[in-house]
Amino acid sequence: MTQTMNTATKAGEAVFMTADALLKYWQGHRGLTRRVIAAFPEKELFEFTIGGMRSFGAMAQELLAIAVPGIREMVEGQEEPLNETVASDQSKASLLQLWDEHTEALDAWWEKLPKHDFQTKIKSFGAYEGTMQSAIMYFIANEIHHRGQGYVYLRALGITPPNFWEH
Repeated sequence: MTQTMNTATKAGEAVFMTADALLKYWQGHRGLTRRVIAAFPEKELFEFTIGGMRSFGAMAQELLAIAVPGIREMVEGQEEPLNETVASDQSKASLLQLWDEHTEALDAWWEKLPKHDFQTKIKSFGAYEGTMQSAIMYFIANEIHHRGQGYVYLRALGITPPNFWEH
């Protein structure tokens, strides 16, 4: 039987999604978020805001601070504080390079993840209690949420964002 997201699945119950399918889904979203980052003009990526929200560059750094460090924390079992200052400089090229590096790192850490037990209780970043599954689903939902904010920014700048369904 393929590995499932829930080891407590009852016999004969259909599996909704395998761990590998979940990673593919997430990486599809990461690819779309990368295209949103790339759509921003350099200056506006780090300076444009609406209604007191952070720049999309700052939001993208948060996403970088969560995905790979969060999965690494699950693999190693050691808490690490959330550090949202990931990029060494505020340039689009640097942010995109980090995004690509983290995308590859996510695949590597995912392979080490104990996928047979997604219901294991954890505390992400020393503060957020839940299960491995709930943390991963939060990581993905948080990315989608912030990408939506990026879409609003792009539209306000007169830029057509990438199609949201192409992930």
